[in-house]
Amino acid sequence: MANTYKSYFVDLTTTSKTLIYTVPANTTALVKTIQLTNESGNVNVQVYVTDTSASVEYEIAHITMAARSTDNFAFGTIVLEAGDLINIQAATANRVTGVISVLEINF
Repeated sequence: MANTYKSYFVDLTTTSKTLIYTVPANTTALVKTIQLTNESGNVNVQVYVTDTSASVEYEIAHITMAARSTDNFAFGTIVLEAGDLINIQAATANRVTGVISVLEINF
């Protein structure tokens, strides 16, 4: 069993849901932070997790970010299983960037 810390970078260039992370096969992922920065103007941002084993998507965070602000959208460790997804959506394109920090546990 190997543990690997990884960063996945975010650049929301559209107003559509953007796939940011898919948990690899034979892996459990511990999402430690979803840190996003809004470059200008207020913008609504939503984070979604899809439980692929149940075919269900959940909105886990919804924040109206102020201009020139940074927020963490993970208010605790998020445990994901192989195949689960993280999507992020911003109401305005080309304003929100950031990083997701994950501990991947392979088995």
